[in-house]
Amino acid sequence: MTEQLETDDSNQRANEKAARRKEARDRMMAEKTREKGLIIVNTGKGKGKSTAAFGMVMRCIGHGMKVGVIQFIKGKWDTGERTVLERFPDQIEIKALGEGFTWETQDRARDIAFARAAWEEGKRMMLDPSFQFVLMDEINIALRYDYLPIEEVVEFLKNKRPDLHVCVTGRNAKEEIIAIADLVTEMEMIKHPFRDGVKAQAGIEF
Repeated sequence: MTEQLETDDSNQRANEKAARRKEARDRMMAEKTREKGLIIVNTGKGKGKSTAAFGMVMRCIGHGMKVGVIQFIKGKWDTGERTVLERFPDQIEIKALGEGFTWETQDRARDIAFARAAWEEGKRMMLDPSFQFVLMDEINIALRYDYLPIEEVVEFLKNKRPDLHVCVTGRNAKEEIIAIADLVTEMEMIKHPFRDGVKAQAGIEF
């Protein structure tokens, strides 16, 4: 009997705490009434920056939204994401304009030309009112190596359409990009199989 009373008392306290949490949560949510197109940054040394961004792309498609994707670096890669997303031609346009990482091409002038072409496509999509979400995958790397002028990119993003969501990914996001962003996530690497000699694997890395 004593144990039952203690259990009932514990459950009652837990329910009261849950009710208070819900009340506080409801008050907080009631204050969030504004809508706006977000600038989203996925950066950091950990895995998952592009993966998380493509998750948002798929979510947008699920909501019937039109999406534009520009891949600044991974143009040569046959990625699983691209294979799936190309099944939705009415809702997504994908442009893969890179030629691989800079240590693979070893041609800075060529890398700059491809980055500029990718950026022009990104601008075109951002100006097109039919697009509601634009992903510029690995643009942070292009900015890190000064393939694009940071001032131009920042200015364009600051003046994008108010209802447009833009996501930029890649390591070492510049402070200027972080400063104008609405949502910034830094992926932290704790362990990675590559360090143990495990190669990139389909379904996990690409």
